[in-house]
Amino acid sequence: MTVLLHDHLARAAESRPDGTALTLGDERLGYGEVALLSDRLAAALAAHGVEPGDRVGLLVPKQPAAIVAMHAVLKAGAAYVPLDSESPAPRLARIVASADLRLLLTVPAAADRLDELAALLPLPVVASVDDGAVVTSGGRELSAFTRRDWDVDAAPPSHRVADDGAAQLLFTSGSTGDPKGVVITHRMVTAFVDWAVGYFGTRPTDRISGHPPLHFDLSTFDIYGTFAAGAELHLVPVSLSLHPRGLVRFIRDHGLTQWFSVPSLLAYVARFDAVEQDDFPTLERLLWCGEVLPTPVLCHWMRRLPHVRFTNLYGPTEATIASSYYTVPSLPEDETQPVPIGTACAGEELLVLDGDLRPTPVGEIGDLYIAGMGLSPGYWRDDDKTRAAFLDDPRSAGSGERIYRTGDLARVDENGLVHFLGRADSQIKSRGYRIELGEVESALVAVDGVRECAVVGVETGGFEGTAICAAYVGGDGLEPPALKSALSASLPTYMLPARWLALDVLPKNQNGKIDRPELRKRFAAEAEQESGKG
Repeated sequence: MTVLLHDHLARAAESRPDGTALTLGDERLGYGEVALLSDRLAAALAAHGVEPGDRVGLLVPKQPAAIVAMHAVLKAGAAYVPLDSESPAPRLARIVASADLRLLLTVPAAADRLDELAALLPLPVVASVDDGAVVTSGGRELSAFTRRDWDVDAAPPSHRVADDGAAQLLFTSGSTGDPKGVVITHRMVTAFVDWAVGYFGTRPTDRISGHPPLHFDLSTFDIYGTFAAGAELHLVPVSLSLHPRGLVRFIRDHGLTQWFSVPSLLAYVARFDAVEQDDFPTLERLLWCGEVLPTPVLCHWMRRLPHVRFTNLYGPTEATIASSYYTVPSLPEDETQPVPIGTACAGEELLVLDGDLRPTPVGEIGDLYIAGMGLSPGYWRDDDKTRAAFLDDPRSAGSGERIYRTGDLARVDENGLVHFLGRADSQIKSRGYRIELGEVESALVAVDGVRECAVVGVETGGFEGTAICAAYVGGDGLEPPALKSALSASLPTYMLPARWLALDVLPKNQNGKIDRPELRKRFAAEAEQESGKG
């Protein structure tokens, strides 16, 4: 039988209806409640014209009602489009227009953002997953229905869409400035979830964190991985995102057994030395994905939590949550060496290829491609971008099999482990030399006292070509001359950063990753200001 994402909820609700599915603060929903509420909302969606294949927007903060809404949309045979209420209205408007929504689910607290959206484009039908109607500041009521209007006796739709049908549209940043909609199917997510639940041994007694925002693909694993095991999903309040000691208390107080987040957050918590020795006695595994976790930060966590299993996951949104994994076998002896991204998950392949799409020899750098079950059908209504990123598999021409161009550089070691070496577009030319910024960053983060750093290239228009610019968070008295001196022990002179920026915290984007475009802007503005003075 074809397995769809909402089938995980149905199985858990049947086997343990009173078992806790979701918590946030004082709110708790059992599996039976989530199933019942999502049935009622699915019936309301169908009554208001939502059909299989439609898109339904979710402008709902991270809360149990949002998880209920996701399952309701899937039960109606549609795909949901999670929207970040913190995004600027013009960006949200581009996503809403691109997704061609049949209906928009929201909450009264989002009325102001809806006001801004309504000024930019015609809104689809708006409904509330809360008890209250959505009323704009002008007094206009937008809600087609609220939770009080759900028919308690209506049966949910009986649609069974194909497992290669869209379950989500996740919009990521595009190089042109317009967000790209990545089509995520039921099959893509269930394939990863099946592997992950088996590999990590997830069970009903697990208490799992829900830290990433709902528009970020890491949250997909939190939700459906938890429900597939019939475990408990503990949603982390957004208010704790920049509160390291609050996050630590959350892990302790909720007795979490699994924590999953982006590395930037782990670095932030380590910077404040908030984790005690042998802390979190219930925690069994700590996972990260989305960017490189500096090895010194990993070592900090491993020393504090020797009882915890640490796993690095790697994968872009276009390949569904993660495509490879590496569980760190022991405390790294050399903190200057990055952790591998490891081995492909079941049903996936990592391919390191040269410019002619041939495998590179062991140890040689190449472009990283992904093949297998996790690949997206492509970008929403954008055939050109899809063809540019998803190529015919050169090993089986004409078969219809594809490989995804990640844009990352990698190498395979003698043990078959894959090592991430940075973005292909992070390779710059400075003073005539080709330089991989990831190498500079790895060396900088290994310097004693550097808690967090990012290295970016900024065009100068002069002899340098592209200036190497380093932003860092460090201890008192850690100044650029000392950093350059330390780096000179491992890097040639032409790879040493020319510009420096000491910060209390590195800027982060909406997904919690280091905001490198913002850093480039800061360095460029600083250079322009200096040239104006000259």
